[in-house]
Amino acid sequence: MINTKKNISIDNKAKDSSRLTLRLRIILAIVLIANTLDLMDSTITNIAAPSIVNDIGGGQWLIKWLGASYALAIGVLLVIGGRLGDKYGKRRMYLTGIAGFTIASAICGLSVNPTMIIAGRLIQGSFGALLIPQGVSILMATFSREQLPKAFSSFGPIMGLASISGPIAAGLIIDANIGGLHWRPMFLINISFGIVGFIAAFKVLPHDKANSNEKLDVTGSILLGLMMFGLILGLIQGSTNGWTTLPIISIIGGAIMFIAFGFRQKYAANPLIKLTLLSNKGFTSGLLMELGFFAALNGFVYVISLFFQLMLHFTPSKASLGMAPTAIGIIISSLICKPLLSTLGRKLVALGLLTTLVGTLGLFAIISIKGAAVSALMSAPAIFILGLGMGACISSIYDIAIGDVAQEETGSASGSLSAIQQLAAAIGSAVITTIFFNVLEKAGGVSAMTTCILVVAGIIVLCFGLVGLLPQKSPAEK
Repeated sequence: MINTKKNISIDNKAKDSSRLTLRLRIILAIVLIANTLDLMDSTITNIAAPSIVNDIGGGQWLIKWLGASYALAIGVLLVIGGRLGDKYGKRRMYLTGIAGFTIASAICGLSVNPTMIIAGRLIQGSFGALLIPQGVSILMATFSREQLPKAFSSFGPIMGLASISGPIAAGLIIDANIGGLHWRPMFLINISFGIVGFIAAFKVLPHDKANSNEKLDVTGSILLGLMMFGLILGLIQGSTNGWTTLPIISIIGGAIMFIAFGFRQKYAANPLIKLTLLSNKGFTSGLLMELGFFAALNGFVYVISLFFQLMLHFTPSKASLGMAPTAIGIIISSLICKPLLSTLGRKLVALGLLTTLVGTLGLFAIISIKGAAVSALMSAPAIFILGLGMGACISSIYDIAIGDVAQEETGSASGSLSAIQQLAAAIGSAVITTIFFNVLEKAGGVSAMTTCILVVAGIIVLCFGLVGLLPQKSPAEK
């Protein structure tokens, strides 16, 4: 006779094994707070830049650096931030990261000049690089195999909501002018989130063991940082103040640091990027595609916001609502495309690039026809299609790029891709805004916008050329 009660008991235990306790839910919330702060602070200056410049000065120089400084710092230090978590403990690095990020947010919100706010943004990015890599590692160490899918399933909706609410909240906060503080509360509000996150993390996050044997390539990180800083400083200074000695020396110095970084990666015992990865054609193609795609699209989204506010004279809140179709498109596409990755493989990357190109050229047509008379409603369909393409690429490039990577190298490959994505954002913010302002001074806002669109379209076409070199499928599909 079958013991029905016993079978029911076993089934219930199997179901309960994926249940999240209150403590696990709090740990998940702590990790999500960190990722939300990072995502929101990486996007809010897209809307806030003109208001900040109107208040504390800085002109084009500050607009370019506001977008680039945060991404530059987090991109350079992201890989080493993960290694520091392994070496000194993930709990310790999380607490250090969120404390530093909160203090840096206060510096940004209280800034009285351009130098102070750029310093604050660089500090934000530096501590963000300590904070963000610890989250997934903490979840992996704390949650069971059955609980992890439920935990990770919350990332998509929360991050999607943050991507929409960040710029919209920034626009509404600026227009509300709370206490006469204009743009400052959008940084100062991080203080309350940071304090809550720190206290919760201090009380709830598990203590983990440090690994004193973990080796850090500090020299490689310094060379990478100097390379990126020299190139971006030279580009921004030269395009803003003329090609004098400083920007030329900065770019030459950045190029020298690039060569030195390459030699360091070849001979270092624990390089930031393993040479075996760079010899992998599929991974290298994905790395280059990520660099081009995210540089173009991050810079493009930034100049769309500038075009709305500087040329069409939208208020910050209206500009943020005008940009909302991009985020909505990204969310919808991400939800639709993630399940399709297993059947389409790298074809999904091609489909995403094609959709992005359609949205880009659609916006080109609208602005070319309507000029400065274009409205947010007119541009919404093209911006939405742009978001759909971005969501498809975001959902696929990363996974496909590591399709041929050996199992023991997936950690290094993932860290490299994440860092390149952030560095691409810094490069794109600097390069695309530079093109925008250079053409703006010579031919006006409409020409500046259409020129940027054509540059972005050209980069997307170049990315198409790399699709055939990508792995056929992601590791999970093989």
